[in-house]
Amino acid sequence: MTEEHHSSNRELKKALRLESLARRDALDPHRRIEAALVIAEAGLSAIGVEPGDVVSGFMPIRSEMDTRPLLAALAEKGARVCVPAILDKTTIVFRELVRGAPLVDTGFGTVGPAEDAAVLDPTIMLVPLAAFDARGHRIGYGAGHYDRAIARLHARGLHPRLFGIAFDCQEVERVPAEAHDVPLPAILTESGLRRFEIEG
Repeated sequence: MTEEHHSSNRELKKALRLESLARRDALDPHRRIEAALVIAEAGLSAIGVEPGDVVSGFMPIRSEMDTRPLLAALAEKGARVCVPAILDKTTIVFRELVRGAPLVDTGFGTVGPAEDAAVLDPTIMLVPLAAFDARGHRIGYGAGHYDRAIARLHARGLHPRLFGIAFDCQEVERVPAEAHDVPLPAILTESGLRRFEIEG
């Protein structure tokens, strides 16, 4: 891929990200709450956790889908739950979220468990996103944290099941895919679970 093509892809992704996030920001707050409860119910059956599974979710920032009801439902089924903490510009780790434990600033506007929390390797990842298309390609927030975290797990022989989490309004016609992008086999929205055939 030429530098010019890479740059135009980056600009297109940026425009799609901003448009999608503007639609998400415009959602009625009550509708966002209802959607979070809907995905909690749909996700419980769609994800199918076993006791001992480690599920990484995320604490919502801005107008993100709130995964906390889903995480609570999965924890009741025996899953251990963790959320990301940003260590630096390129690295996130997943700290165990334990009911009642204090929450601290964990970077990028997020809160989560403090440094003394256990760091876990997820077997199931709920992946935040800014936009997605009908092939399962996602646009993140531009920092690449999740792509790198998934690549590091793969390099260690670990292959967590990936579920994108989004509102229906975040779908775009086509995401320009690049070599480092990790397509998602499934995305959970308020309309339910959508599975995608991942090429290659």
